[in-house]
Amino acid sequence: MTDLWVSLGVLAAAVLLCEAVRRAAARLLRGVYWIYLLEAVSTFQLCCCTQELKLLGETARLDPSTSLTLTYVITVVHLATFREAACNPGAALESVCRGTASGGAAALLIVLQLGAAVAARSFAASVWSLGLSDMHLRHQKFGFRCLDPLGGTVLEAAAVELACAFAVQAVAMHVHRLEEKLRVHLFAAVITALVYAGA
Repeated sequence: MTDLWVSLGVLAAAVLLCEAVRRAAARLLRGVYWIYLLEAVSTFQLCCCTQELKLLGETARLDPSTSLTLTYVITVVHLATFREAACNPGAALESVCRGTASGGAAALLIVLQLGAAVAARSFAASVWSLGLSDMHLRHQKFGFRCLDPLGGTVLEAAAVELACAFAVQAVAMHVHRLEEKLRVHLFAAVITALVYAGA
């Protein structure tokens, strides 16, 4: 249970740090610089939280109701704080195909997203090296390596990823029909259901 509370603290710290940067940047930056910083900071937040949740899910052996509740809540938090950020290279490429962004702008977004992901990995390793919980100490002994990143064969992982991407895209195509306050909860429910089905 201590591992869960420490992980919740790490998640809260990452979200609050990123939100502070977003708010400061909103006052200081305008135009395209704001969009690029928003994308980088939101991607950093997503990757930090994903690293911690993956570690928690693999080592803490939480009961399914706790895991799914945590998935739902953190998804709502992400969607509420990301604003216009997509945090996905596929979305940047889609904007090029739709003609809403240039190839150079999309390439820069993708580079920023990948850079933020690398920074988040380093941040997570730094937090884990503090040894705030037994889970972090055990993970440190393995050199912060992921032992089974796919959880199955490559074909199974690809099939799950394809099904999840299709479901999320289908929701994204039709979510504009709902009231704005319900959109976040619909996405969170769909993602939680996909985590349950895919796990």
